[in-house]
Amino acid sequence: MSLVTSEKSKAYWKENLRLMLILLAVWFVVSYGFGILLVDALNTIPLAGFKLGFWFAQQGSMYVFVALIFVYIRAMKKLDRKYDLHEDDD
Repeated sequence: MSLVTSEKSKAYWKENLRLMLILLAVWFVVSYGFGILLVDALNTIPLAGFKLGFWFAQQGSMYVFVALIFVYIRAMKKLDRKYDLHEDDD
């Protein structure tokens, strides 16, 4: 493996790990922060007839998790193209 490939690989994985840590932090804040720690404050805000804290604890964190999956897919496609690791579309 050449030095250029090694440096390129390290840079790729550094960006990949940074992306994963950011998305995991968002998921943690939404699921644990909004669903448990801030539930009383959020419960003062109604959302479709439900308290917002309850909604995040029951459904909101799952919706955010699914959205984060799609964000990760899109970001990884962009990252793969940046480092020329993408598969050619036929």
